[in-house]
Amino acid sequence: MATLVTLRELTADERRELERLARSRTEEARLVVRAKIVLRLAAGERPYQVAARIGVGRAAAYEWLHRFNAEGLKGLTDHPRPGRPHTYTPDQRAEVVAAALTKPQSLGLPFASWTLDRLQAYLGEHKGIGIKRTRIDEILVAEGLRWRKQETWVGQKVDPEFAAKRGRSRRSTRPRRTGRPSSASTRWARSRPRASRAPR
Repeated sequence: MATLVTLRELTADERRELERLARSRTEEARLVVRAKIVLRLAAGERPYQVAARIGVGRAAAYEWLHRFNAEGLKGLTDHPRPGRPHTYTPDQRAEVVAAALTKPQSLGLPFASWTLDRLQAYLGEHKGIGIKRTRIDEILVAEGLRWRKQETWVGQKVDPEFAAKRGRSRRSTRPRRTGRPSSASTRWARSRPRASRAPR
């Protein structure tokens, strides 16, 4: 007869951290879901019940049960994936993050917001770091940074009263010309400031 697999007893510290993760709005969504799964299991629910309640597959509920039993809180994070290691040094990664968190105008650049194209060009021209847009995005995401509609650049929020100060748009405003291809945004002297767009 098969033996039922159950979650081991949580320590007080583990429960506090799991509850913090489950309530968090800033942690990665996958960590929040995994914390909720473990807390439900700790409350005595079976994996199939947890899966139905949280909206994950039954296999996922069993996976995080086994991972937590074996590794504790560390088991909730993703294991390193096999493949080519990072090709950028810690100092280069730090330069990417530092640039993204710096206002472009404070660096003498003629725009108020970063885009991935602009960051790529700045890092290549001023820091000597040849890096792809996708790698910049991966580094920023790994550091917990996101491109959001509410921000004009990473880490800096726009004025919440901007719309009220601006007033209503007038219908007589002329439509803007179609912009140049994205590569044009890397030419500091010719590009016009643009707010970065959030990924869909």
